[in-house]
Amino acid sequence: MSAQLTPLQQKLLENLKWFHDFCLEHHLNYYVLGGTMLGAARHRGFIPWDDDVDVGMPVRDYVRFIALLQHGITDKYMLESPANPGEGYWYPFAKLYDTSTTLIENTAAQIKRGVYIDVFPLEGMGDTPTQTRSNYRALAWRMNLLLARTAGIRQGRKWYKNLFVRIGRLLPNWLVNNAKLYTQIYHLTTQTDFDSKAYGGNPSGAWRIKEIMPRAIYGKPTLYPFENMQVFGVERADEYLTHMYGNWRQLPPKVI
Repeated sequence: MSAQLTPLQQKLLENLKWFHDFCLEHHLNYYVLGGTMLGAARHRGFIPWDDDVDVGMPVRDYVRFIALLQHGITDKYMLESPANPGEGYWYPFAKLYDTSTTLIENTAAQIKRGVYIDVFPLEGMGDTPTQTRSNYRALAWRMNLLLARTAGIRQGRKWYKNLFVRIGRLLPNWLVNNAKLYTQIYHLTTQTDFDSKAYGGNPSGAWRIKEIMPRAIYGKPTLYPFENMQVFGVERADEYLTHMYGNWRQLPPKVI
């Protein structure tokens, strides 16, 4: 457990607690993913320098979660997703916002919402490695193109990635239609239930194909301590984190 949370981490934790309780109430399955799963396993909470929360839901639960929150269940938290996007929202996954806060994201449209957690669909991707890679390729080029069209220019990113974004912005909408790309990605990431294939995961995540693995590694959602609460994570945490990060127990060197 972290000795002291930053104000942003505290807000993220409140958001995660609400999400967790909502999922329990409505019998929805989820897993914390990526750095959030790493924090749960290695730090029993946030990685000290982390500033986001990632969760994933099997497609069946994800679609139901979106439908439930479209009916205005809460005043404080708002869900935005490919199924109900606002102006300038081009993410191929959902975000759960704390409407009592303000946060401006560095995207082409400079989205102004609130502090959020990312909610990703976990999809079944194939029964063999070859089938999985083939299915992923149909999604990957669309995601890369949408990212180039909508991402912000960011300091610290490799120069050729920022160049790719600049070129993507120059492409006319009649040639590359954001709405069409966005709709295609949404359908591709919600068409196959997570539990129906031997391989699956989060194709929309930052680590892309690395977040797709034998579904048995995700297994049954398993409780882990996380700060002052518990969250559901992957069942075989060591295999998941080794697949994602290699020697995940080793802390990175301190920056002097």
